[in-house]
Amino acid sequence: MTPSTNSTKTHMININSSSNDTDQPNKPLLQKSPEPSDELSNFQISLKWCALDHSTSLGKFISYFTFILLTLVVPILTSLTLKLPSKDPTSFNKLVQLPESGLAAIAFFTLSAFFRNYGLRQLLFLDGLEEDTFSVRRGYTREVDKAFKCLACILLPSCFLELAHKVIFFTTVKVSLPNMSPSVPLNSFVFVLVLASWLYRTGVFLLVCILFRLTCELQILRFEGLHKFFEGCDSNAKVIFQEHVRIRKQLWVTSHRYRFFIIGCWFTITVSQFAALLLVLASKAEKTFLNSGDLVVCSAVELSGLFLCLMEAARMTHRAQGIVAIATRWHMLLTCSSAAGLDSDKQGKGQSPEANGGCNGESDNDSSDISTSVSPHEPSSFQTRQALVTYLGHNHGGITLFGFALDRGMLHTIFAFEFSLVLWVLSKVVVLS
Repeated sequence: MTPSTNSTKTHMININSSSNDTDQPNKPLLQKSPEPSDELSNFQISLKWCALDHSTSLGKFISYFTFILLTLVVPILTSLTLKLPSKDPTSFNKLVQLPESGLAAIAFFTLSAFFRNYGLRQLLFLDGLEEDTFSVRRGYTREVDKAFKCLACILLPSCFLELAHKVIFFTTVKVSLPNMSPSVPLNSFVFVLVLASWLYRTGVFLLVCILFRLTCELQILRFEGLHKFFEGCDSNAKVIFQEHVRIRKQLWVTSHRYRFFIIGCWFTITVSQFAALLLVLASKAEKTFLNSGDLVVCSAVELSGLFLCLMEAARMTHRAQGIVAIATRWHMLLTCSSAAGLDSDKQGKGQSPEANGGCNGESDNDSSDISTSVSPHEPSSFQTRQALVTYLGHNHGGITLFGFALDRGMLHTIFAFEFSLVLWVLSKVVVLS
């Protein structure tokens, strides 16, 4: 929908308004608003099922108890009590326990920090959604549905594979506990605990990834709405500036909130994956689905979550950087239109017999002649547009990590670094073998 002069007032945003997160009162993440949004009900249900309800003291106790039990206690006990068959002394499944618990801990404490400071609407920047256009609100509803489909596409296939692996795995191992003899009920009980632990750790990690993705998608929709402000000659540079300041501030807040999560996950996954790659390739034991199934499934989930965050951040940054080209083209078109109008006036006075037909015509006038010969109102408009283009050229960053833009160039750098590590690991394997 193209913004007009009537819709300009609905998009006027005071850059000194209460959009600052520090001025907002702290609200529990699951605190219900007077008119709860239907699009947030799925997130509230997901948080409750993941035992992440921090709105009450009892909810906090259950949340931390579940985290300690399923993230720390169960993996440690299973690693100590499971007896592998003598024919298979090496199991690569233990290699995933530490990174899985590490990623779950990073995600859990990231959410806990959100719980202490923000509500769910404030976390997703939905408080100002009524100020956006109808297309942005409709696109946001569509992105919420897509976010849960994306979560299901990652979680469900990996859950089926993990279930199949655990069924095969627990039919070949024995659980050894003090003062208890191995039995089928004991194996079944530990099987349920292990599966619940994997599901909890994976779900918490992917939930934060989905929250980050949805936040970026909302800002992408707002940038698409901002692009429509440049359509037509009646676009208001002041309104465009104020809208960009609002989006820019939300991008800065998003980068500040998720930077430790992204860096922590990237470091944990990189170290764990290359350590596992080195040990697996250097080992002469036979690799089967029984002793390596956990490693394959969990590696796929971890890499999917990391790529989801990195690709979404790069896509968001690309949209933020593309606004400069759109603004420059808009400024050029309006300037050419003004110059064409002046040339037509001169032709009417007999100064020039040629018609240039707009921006595509040729003229011997340079930019200084155009800026000094326009009507009294045009210099102010030209200078305002020029100031807007200059501002956008110096403030086109999207998602950043301590000042470094997480764009496609950063992804290329990360890929080169990871590929170098792969080659180094392969060289070590060749030497060890």
